[in-house]
Amino acid sequence: MDVVGNLPWMTAGAGALVTAGVWHWHRSLSRAISGDRPAPARLLEYPSVTMVRPVRGLDVGAEENFRAALDNGYPGNVETLFVFDDDDDPALPVARQVVAEHYAEGRPGRAHVIVAGPPPPGRTGKLNAMMLGVARASGTLIGFGDSDTRPDRAVLRGVVEALMGNPTAGAAFAPVLVDQPPTYAGDALYAVMQNAMYSPLAAHAAGPSRTLPFIMGQLMVFRREALLAIGGVECAQGQLVDDMAIGRCVHQAGYTNVMSRAPLHIATGGMTLRQFIPVFRRWMLFSRNGLPLSFTWRHWVNATSFFLALALMVLGLATGGLLAALPAMAALAAVNLSFLALHRQYGGAPFPARLWWAGWGVYLVSPWVLGANLLQRRVDWRGRSYELDREAALAARPPALVVAADGGFDDDDDDGDLDGLDWPRPAVEPAQLN
Repeated sequence: MDVVGNLPWMTAGAGALVTAGVWHWHRSLSRAISGDRPAPARLLEYPSVTMVRPVRGLDVGAEENFRAALDNGYPGNVETLFVFDDDDDPALPVARQVVAEHYAEGRPGRAHVIVAGPPPPGRTGKLNAMMLGVARASGTLIGFGDSDTRPDRAVLRGVVEALMGNPTAGAAFAPVLVDQPPTYAGDALYAVMQNAMYSPLAAHAAGPSRTLPFIMGQLMVFRREALLAIGGVECAQGQLVDDMAIGRCVHQAGYTNVMSRAPLHIATGGMTLRQFIPVFRRWMLFSRNGLPLSFTWRHWVNATSFFLALALMVLGLATGGLLAALPAMAALAAVNLSFLALHRQYGGAPFPARLWWAGWGVYLVSPWVLGANLLQRRVDWRGRSYELDREAALAARPPALVVAADGGFDDDDDDGDLDGLDWPRPAVEPAQLN
């Protein structure tokens, strides 16, 4: 057999197989995000919820995010706790102003701004804020929301309905959606990562039951008994990524994690390629440390398909010219078109023509990011640097003390109710503002 003479045909055939594989996987993801969406089951009574929102730094559209968090449309009582760890945080006066206006206008729900102080070694600032928020929470359910999200008036209700509608559920979370038009390359790459890579794969992996062994928790709500069963959110101590670790603890405790259907909007805008790289690096670390291989293997297969198609295109051009390279070029085009189509189908805004390459861009920067993660065991996140171990967890040992309610803790209503450790507190219905 003349291998050298048949190499162009073999290259073309391999390219055609890669193209077929990309198309088949695209159809599977497309069906997952466009499947039947039954109307959510309304509850006869909506339990009270305490939403803990850790904040550090001034996010894009921070004021709008804070206002949206308070104007959540939830049919029951909501207590919102904005938890900071620095008196000098630039977002602190913004949150205080929004909360003050909320009270002045007599809107429903309670809101407080809390300064928790810096975290101890072995604990991220976000987890520290979550723990202190739980200590303060008075709602029947306890939820957490990221500061860079902009919830609409349906998403919190949808998460609670998903949680209460499944008797085995210990936690429920919302899928995320980047729906704002991209301005820069980083915006487009971030939208592809969220809308075309992670969210459709989560929908596919969750299946009709909408359950997963982990949580992608930009907005997540827990039953108190589930938090008790896992030892509280501090089960994630020593981990870089809290939500995925907590979701794994919930799953291991015998509960299920349910993904609701109403998406949570993430506010973005003005992210350059240089600014996207560290974000992507953290997400790859999160995936490595917090997501099971049963979920992430598809990402590895898809990335391999892209680079294989790239190699086949070069080989085809070198051995047989354009004709031999065409199937591999079709595979590369299919990868990009698949990402762009999934992004739009999921609800993302259309990209301008100058950013149509974004589907390729995520893969093109991934080798550099992967190498950086393997060689550099330090990650910067929200103004702090964390040393990591080989498993991408925090290198520092977690403290033995569960909650430090002294030193630097303050809340704006000065009620002094955090002098000791009192979690889990009784579920007390928070008073509605008149």
